[in-house]
Amino acid sequence: MGVRGRSVTASVAVTALVALAGCSSGGEAGVSPSPTVTASVRAPGESAAPAEGSATVVRTVAEGLKTPWGLAVLPGGDLLVSSRDDGTLSRVDAKSGATTEVGSVSGVAANGEGGLLGIALSPEYADDHMVYAYFTSASDNRIVRMRYAEEKPPGEQLGAPDTVFKGIPKGFVHNGGRIAFGPDGMLYAGTGESGQRGLAQDRDSLGGKILRLTPEGDPAPGNPFPRSPVYSYGHRNVQGLAWDSRQRLFASEFGQDTWDELNAVRPGGDYGWPDAEGKAGNSRFVNPIAQWHTDDVSPSGIAYVGGVVWMAGLKGERLWRVPLKGTSAAAEPQAFLKGEYGRLRTVVAAGGDRLWLVTSNTDGRGTPKRGDDRVLEVRVR
Repeated sequence: MGVRGRSVTASVAVTALVALAGCSSGGEAGVSPSPTVTASVRAPGESAAPAEGSATVVRTVAEGLKTPWGLAVLPGGDLLVSSRDDGTLSRVDAKSGATTEVGSVSGVAANGEGGLLGIALSPEYADDHMVYAYFTSASDNRIVRMRYAEEKPPGEQLGAPDTVFKGIPKGFVHNGGRIAFGPDGMLYAGTGESGQRGLAQDRDSLGGKILRLTPEGDPAPGNPFPRSPVYSYGHRNVQGLAWDSRQRLFASEFGQDTWDELNAVRPGGDYGWPDAEGKAGNSRFVNPIAQWHTDDVSPSGIAYVGGVVWMAGLKGERLWRVPLKGTSAAAEPQAFLKGEYGRLRTVVAAGGDRLWLVTSNTDGRGTPKRGDDRVLEVRVR
């Protein structure tokens, strides 16, 4: 198990979650079949999102970013962006696009897919100004929190990181990295199995899991396994987390050679890896609600807007729209922006009908163009 940075009792009330889900990593090519969807649970009285929609890039907000990975929206609307390889956080003025380095996160040891990955603001950010970050260190993947002191000079605004949780397996690949605070005030983290397949099915390992923690790093109250931070398991590489309006958790997952997945996350659910990839046909495992050939997606971040999950695709170089009815896909997924902006890493709800979308062409696997990498504003429906 991982080791908490501090053993402080959480005072955050837990809200019961209704749930179901899963995750993956892009594989090699074959002939790409159409995306497929799998029925799941539908809440009584829920209407489906429209089968078809649209996604239009309104503007380029910022450009010239180096290996951007995570994004968090600050009070007032400006954006914090993490750089995987540089280990820095930068602030982007959401109106002008002006970008200022906030500071470096000490302890980051970038290598392969590891480095400074997901970021999230404390639920009490207005009072504590704490920024949480998931990063790869010399020995593991871990979660830290730091005070963002805006009153200090640029480049010196990050306080020393306080380790909240450590011991997550690291590797050259499959480090997971997405973190997010849920509607219940708990901290969720998607991890990868670091290339060691067996870790995903080992409930005593932190690899290939979705973890649920208190803000202080303790296993959250109500977790499915006693005294364990593990919320779900059998994942290959989870890089997207988002909740719908009824507090149900969805997650994206990289497959190996066959199927990438979008899952509805069930507490204690086994999502099959490495025994199953995609729809298993085995009652032991939770089936994905949608699956794609790995050439078409290699999914990273996801966002929920108005009954739809939007998924950023890396190898697939497109933005996917998955309309929902409850925890089922209501129609076939739709693809937008195919090849227009290259690899897409992170997508975050921006309020109303807008998304923030982060490209990932300077990550060593893309083909950077002039201006890469970028933050885009996208209008969706």
